[in-house]
Amino acid sequence: MWLIMAICSAILGGLTAILAKCGIKKTDSDVATALRTVVVLLFAWIMVFLLGSVGTIVDIGAKSLVFLVLSGLATGASWICYFKALSLGDVNKVVPIDKSSTVLSVLLAILLFGETQHLAVKLIGTMLLAIGIFLMIERKASEGGKTRKSWMFYAVLSAIFAALTSILAKVGIEGVESNLGTAIRTGAVLVMAWLIVFLKGKQGLVKTIDRKELLFIALSGLSTGASWLCYYYAILNGVVSVVVPIDKLSILVTVIFSYVVLKEKLSRKSLCGLIIMVVGTLAMAIWA
Repeated sequence: MWLIMAICSAILGGLTAILAKCGIKKTDSDVATALRTVVVLLFAWIMVFLLGSVGTIVDIGAKSLVFLVLSGLATGASWICYFKALSLGDVNKVVPIDKSSTVLSVLLAILLFGETQHLAVKLIGTMLLAIGIFLMIERKASEGGKTRKSWMFYAVLSAIFAALTSILAKVGIEGVESNLGTAIRTGAVLVMAWLIVFLKGKQGLVKTIDRKELLFIALSGLSTGASWLCYYYAILNGVVSVVVPIDKLSILVTVIFSYVVLKEKLSRKSLCGLIIMVVGTLAMAIWA
């Protein structure tokens, strides 16, 4: 079941990217992210009440609560560092470092949780993921001008925080109902998302959002919430070093939807990278 939920997480995650793209054609991305997080939080708590899990909140230990909050804060911190890095450096330099979080998550799961079963397959799969990610990243010409070296510091932090999100969540949701854990964690993400908006002074932009784009933002939030519920169920009951790369295959769903809906095509290099990523992930999933 956890493997099926991991696949559902990837499908919903891929759909999220398309819905979000339709919602930020005119809308500021930071504001859209904050609004989408509100929808995710509402969806998560509705699921908690519908499934009758709210009563178990009193049973959550201090350790689990701390790690759930830390997981949410790690997600928010990753976003902050990522956008900071993009503002300081070239996209074609920042993105490869940020994407390395997938590989880092798998390696940390092996080291911290002792997920060493079929270790050779996992290491080979991780290597294929790294190669695929590298090939998927399109090199774009720099817009010129001097860039400050601090962009690398923020890009590395972004990858580290993204990887820590899964690891912290694994510890935090042990003994906690997965829907409730997701709801608590999302609360921390919401704080970080709106903190970004207010720190950048963009709160006034909320009133200017196009209604059609607002609908796509809301649908994106619902898709995100459903994806997270599936993801953390899989994290709780499955193998982290397998769940994380499967979840990252949301890029496959995104590519398919972008081709059908947005008429976007992949270069041969990117297609090769995508195939390598799928092969590496399937190898780890089959031998889990």
